[in-house]
Amino acid sequence: MDTVDVLRPLIVLAGTVLLTVAAGALLDLLLRRADARHPETPLWGLLRRCRLPAQLVLGTALLLAVHRPLLHPRSASLSAAAGRALTLLLIAAAAWLLVRTGTAVIDSGYARYAAGAGEETARVRRVRTQVTLIRRVLAATVTVVAAAAMLLTFPAMRTVGTSLLASAGILGIVAGIAAQSTLGNLFAGLQIAFGDTVRIGDTVVVDGEWGKVEEITLTFLVVRTWDERRITMPVSYFTGKPYENWSRGGAEMTGTVFLHLDHAAPVPLLREHLGALLLDSPLWDGRRSGLVVTDATPTTIQVRATVSAKDADDLWDLRCAVREGLVGWLCDHHPYALPRVTTAEAAPGPTAPPPPTPEPPTGETR
Repeated sequence: MDTVDVLRPLIVLAGTVLLTVAAGALLDLLLRRADARHPETPLWGLLRRCRLPAQLVLGTALLLAVHRPLLHPRSASLSAAAGRALTLLLIAAAAWLLVRTGTAVIDSGYARYAAGAGEETARVRRVRTQVTLIRRVLAATVTVVAAAAMLLTFPAMRTVGTSLLASAGILGIVAGIAAQSTLGNLFAGLQIAFGDTVRIGDTVVVDGEWGKVEEITLTFLVVRTWDERRITMPVSYFTGKPYENWSRGGAEMTGTVFLHLDHAAPVPLLREHLGALLLDSPLWDGRRSGLVVTDATPTTIQVRATVSAKDADDLWDLRCAVREGLVGWLCDHHPYALPRVTTAEAAPGPTAPPPPTPEPPTGETR
């Protein structure tokens, strides 16, 4: 093998790299100009993420087209190995480019929808959930197809392809039974995405824990609780068991504050002070308020204050603030209204006379 046979592949490889880099830079320049001319369309900016996989596809395709003439005729095994490696790399790069392009198109559509939806946060969360799952389905589908295409490049896999197709029915039944739970979660994830039962950002209560839905995948769902814990649950839970969705039909909520007071508590004044507290609080949304006596016992009365807020987080803070404000106001101005534990001693009375001394029997001395 002479010097020409060694330098020729190196020159072609260097030229391919330079051509690929130049083509990538030109593509990025065109996308940047298109993005500057059409700022209302985020697609062009998102497509810039496809630069690297596009360069890889272009470079691999060029090398695959010229690798046979470059290699020495006596290196047939080397040529076949290089061709197979380049083919596998081309399939992987094409799958990467397809996923990046599809994701850019999907994200662009979601961004335009979210910008035009305005204050309709519930619809935006629903579309966001659907877009997230569509991206995952796209990536999984392309990955499976690319893996199958890469396996079919090997002659041994093509040879057994016919027998695999013939036994596909039996294998499908066996796989369905073995992966029943996984397939159930998969279809449950699709049902959640397009059935609009729960969305990313919804406030839910599951197993006595309340939090916000942070992530939804094809198989599991993550709920972030108020104390920053993450609860991971299978999505089939939300299609087979009851749960509370506080964001369904709107995020506004109404809450209550209960106080146990003395029977002499000034309820009308307490009701007026509740109104003053709510007017001064930015957490109150102005929809609902009230204070009534809901129960009475021999020692106390139960007072219920009703307040409303725009979401669950504000409602929790507002209930705490109202409870603190009412109790503090009663302590400062009407301490007699707070419940008391009454203790009393036995009422005084006449002293009971001592029992009479029994007389001794006759004939006995004292």
